[in-house]
Amino acid sequence: MNTPAATGAPPETRGLESAFEDTIARDQRVEPRDWMPEGYRKTLVRQIAQHAHSEIIGMQPEGEWITRAPSLRRKAILFAKVQDEAGHGLYLYSAAETLGADRSDMTERLIEGRQKYSSIFNYPTRTFADVGVIGWFVDGAAICNQVPLCRSSYGPYGRAMVRVCKEESFHQRQGYELLLTMMRGTDAQRAMVQDAVNRWWWPSLMMFGPPDDNSPNSARSMAWKIKRHTNDQLRQRFVDMTVPQAEKLGVTLPDPELRRNEERGHHDFGSPDWAELQRVISGDGPCNAERIARRRAAHEEGAWVREAATAHAAKQAARTREGAAA
Repeated sequence: MNTPAATGAPPETRGLESAFEDTIARDQRVEPRDWMPEGYRKTLVRQIAQHAHSEIIGMQPEGEWITRAPSLRRKAILFAKVQDEAGHGLYLYSAAETLGADRSDMTERLIEGRQKYSSIFNYPTRTFADVGVIGWFVDGAAICNQVPLCRSSYGPYGRAMVRVCKEESFHQRQGYELLLTMMRGTDAQRAMVQDAVNRWWWPSLMMFGPPDDNSPNSARSMAWKIKRHTNDQLRQRFVDMTVPQAEKLGVTLPDPELRRNEERGHHDFGSPDWAELQRVISGDGPCNAERIARRRAAHEEGAWVREAATAHAAKQAARTREGAAA
C-alpha cells in the first residue's frame, strides 16, 4: 500500500498518515472528521454504496409476492421485511454521505450501471417458496458477511450494521419458519421448497464474491479492517452453518461434493460457476434489466416527492431564520 511518506508527501501529511495507521493498528474507529487516505475513503464509498444499492434492489424479488402471499399473516410479514430493507438502504446511504458521497449521484451511478449491487438479486422468485429460501439462504449469507462488519474500522458503517444485522437475523428466522411450515404440508409444497433450494443454493454461495485469489479489493479492505474475513472464509462459514439446518428441514443441498471433512473440521463443497457470476455482475443475469428498469422508473416517478420535500424543508428553514431574527 502506498503511503504519503512513500510517495514524497509533505511532513504534515505523513503525520496524518501515521496517526491513521495507528488508529487502525489499535483497532479503533475512524470517524468522519478524522483524516483518512483517499484510497480508504474511495474503498468505503464503493463498498457502502454497493451495500445500500443491494438493500434497495433487494426489495424487488420478494416485493413481487406481497399481493400474492397466501394469507394476511404472510402478507404482513413480507411487507414488514421489505420495509426493513428500505430502512437498511437509507442507513447505508447516510453512512456513505458522511464520506462526502452524494445520494443522488449514487442513485444515478446505479441506474447507469456505474455502481453495482449484489448479484443474488438478479434471479427470479418463481414461487412463494422462494420467499422462504431467500430468508434462509440470502439473509443467512448476509448475516455471515455483515456481523463482522459491525466491527468495521469506519465508525458510521459499523454502527449502522448493528441494527441491520439484528433485523437480518429476524428475517432469516422468518424465512426458515416459512419453509418448516411448507415442509409439513403437501407433497407439492415440499417439492416446491426443494426446487427453490436447488435454484438458490449456488447463487447464494456466489454472494460472497469471487474466490480469494481473484478478489482485487479484499486484501486492501482487510488491511484497513473495513472487512474482517476473506470471501472464501465467509463462504465456508455459511456452508458449515447451513448444512445442519438443511438436515433439520429435510431438504437436500444440490452439491454432490458436499461432505463433512473431519480432518479440517469443516464441510468440503463444490465450486460455484464463476463464469456465471461474472456474467450476472456484468449485467447479463436473468433479471438485471428488469431490476434496473424498475429502479429507474421508481426514481423518475418519485421526483415530485423529492421536489416537494425539498421545498418544504426550505420553507421550514426560512421560518426558523425569521423566528430567530424576530
